[in-house]
Amino acid sequence: MTDTNGGQTLLIADDEPGNIKMLLELLRSEYKIRVANNGEKVLKIALSEEPPDLILLDVMMPGLDGYEVCRRLKSDPLTQKIPVIFITGKITEQDEIQGFEAGAVDYITKPFSSVVVKARVKTHIELKQARDYLENRSLQDGLTGIANRRRFNEHLENAWNFTCREALPLSLIIIDIDHFKLFNDNYGHQAGDVCLTQIAQKLSATLRRKIDLIARYGGEEFGCILPMTMLDNAIMIAESFRADILSLQIPHAYSSTGSCVTISQGVATIIPTKDSLPGSLIHAADEALYRSKETGRNKVSGVVI
Repeated sequence: MTDTNGGQTLLIADDEPGNIKMLLELLRSEYKIRVANNGEKVLKIALSEEPPDLILLDVMMPGLDGYEVCRRLKSDPLTQKIPVIFITGKITEQDEIQGFEAGAVDYITKPFSSVVVKARVKTHIELKQARDYLENRSLQDGLTGIANRRRFNEHLENAWNFTCREALPLSLIIIDIDHFKLFNDNYGHQAGDVCLTQIAQKLSATLRRKIDLIARYGGEEFGCILPMTMLDNAIMIAESFRADILSLQIPHAYSSTGSCVTISQGVATIIPTKDSLPGSLIHAADEALYRSKETGRNKVSGVVI
């Protein structure tokens, strides 16, 4: 069940429908809400294409209890930064210690106080936004405003570990601006910077999932990491990139490919194993990019490895 009002997403996890209903009615006007009634579903949603910004987690649930769910969330790089607030009727000091040791940021005790629930959720959403902002600034390309190479490397490693563990596909697109040196040489570096920024922002706007990442890979190259994506779907995204950049209609009179700025792309897909390395995916995408350039540019080439 999802409510689509707010900008941030909360995951409410409780096996008592009455508790979920109370929290849903209390918070749905300010946040998007997802619900789960067991620990396994919490983990599945947290690792989905649209992970929550905060989790309200009942301690006592069938199967995996809240403590174990929290420990698993905090041990996974893809979910460890999602704040968890425990919902519980257990309020002894030892219970609180156990919860904080598992990785929770706060407690809400039953029966709920609407004022306390709203205040604590608001506080931890704002804290997460502030942390995300500061982290993003350090992982942001200074010119284009999108992710930088450091962020690319971190995200690729996390996505690699997750897809390896779950035996899921991972795709990578390497994107290169065609004849960009000629653009810089003839229009000037200031115009080149504007061109790079326009392209970066357009590529970023094309992506829809939180788990996908577009980053400035180096110079006039960009990298796009697509977890849980097969080659056919990755090529479709690359073709969307190509069409979107063409739609910008950035003049490039010195290009032998066309009258406007175009991009060439290489796509590679792998289901990682413990015996493979992320470098193999990068190498394969680079090779596919080379084929796109050698066969006329302004095109997409792909490979499964």
